[in-house]
Amino acid sequence: MGNNELDQLRERVDEVNLELLRLINERAQLVQEIGHVKGSQGVYRFDPVRERMMLDKIKQNNDGPFDNATIDHIFKEIFKAGLDLQKDDHKKALLVSRKKKPEDTIINLKGENIGDGKQHFVFGPCAVESYEQVATVAKAMKEKGLNLLRGGAYKPRTSPYDFQGLGVEGLKILKRVAAEYDMAVISEIVNPADIEMAAEYLDVIQIGARNMQNFELLKAAGAINKPVLLKRGLAATIEEFINAAEYIMAQGNGQIILCERGIRTYEKATRNTLDISAVPILKQETHLPVMVDVTHSTGRRDLLLPCAKAAIAIGADGVMAEVHPDPAVALSDAQQQMNLEQFDQFYSELIASNFVRI
Repeated sequence: MGNNELDQLRERVDEVNLELLRLINERAQLVQEIGHVKGSQGVYRFDPVRERMMLDKIKQNNDGPFDNATIDHIFKEIFKAGLDLQKDDHKKALLVSRKKKPEDTIINLKGENIGDGKQHFVFGPCAVESYEQVATVAKAMKEKGLNLLRGGAYKPRTSPYDFQGLGVEGLKILKRVAAEYDMAVISEIVNPADIEMAAEYLDVIQIGARNMQNFELLKAAGAINKPVLLKRGLAATIEEFINAAEYIMAQGNGQIILCERGIRTYEKATRNTLDISAVPILKQETHLPVMVDVTHSTGRRDLLLPCAKAAIAIGADGVMAEVHPDPAVALSDAQQQMNLEQFDQFYSELIASNFVRI
């Protein structure tokens, strides 16, 4: 076979390739049209009987040189690509997604615009224990110009015998302190029935990791006009986390702050494993602000500062950490809360770094 004949065969292969491409795309367009018809009829499902009939007809007309097993494999891949195309057409863009809203969502809390490209900070005790305890922390925060106070009034605990918060009394303490120091207050609510009541006391409703897929609670939070801080579940994928936020937004409340707080892995060196890569992924996939809780993700005071720096460096809109006047006597999570001196050093070093823009 001469070079000329070889070139001619190769040219013919190129022509066939392009013809195959044209036919495959023509088929794809037909599949899309079929998908639209299915959609109008409320049908979005794979039809194995129809696929088997098509494969049988194709193989009945197969004259080789490919054997039927090869033809079967090739066309199953083509069918799968067409089915994926139909699924993509039917997939509704999530309300929280960048596709739906390209610009960043910004949430105003006491003059701080969360999601504005600057860093914001949420501090406070793990659990509300007394007015004096919360007020002491609030005073230390206010001296630094900080306005976002957290504190647990309802505490979901691993053990049913551990301190589980002061409940409504804790909410009243938070509201009193917030009013006295002109701060926005954030606290977790665990029962859908408590949402409306809690909205009278709180500036931000927190939904904790253990309740990320408490769908009735998510819907209740979505039904009120109040910002929501949603924490990622202990073993939740990013997709599940985003869909949990969608539950809230689907009810009409778009004031959502996402919070990465570490996930459960086999690692024992920290309380949880901080998934730092979740921050840029969430920022790319959604238009919502993203914070990082360095206390619950690490469970270690000696790791709070480097992890906070890492969170800010990678694009987090803010950092959350726990502060207690005397962690040694704290009723919950004593080992991971900073005392006031440690808090002062932590914040001073964080602000002195080149990462923070306030």
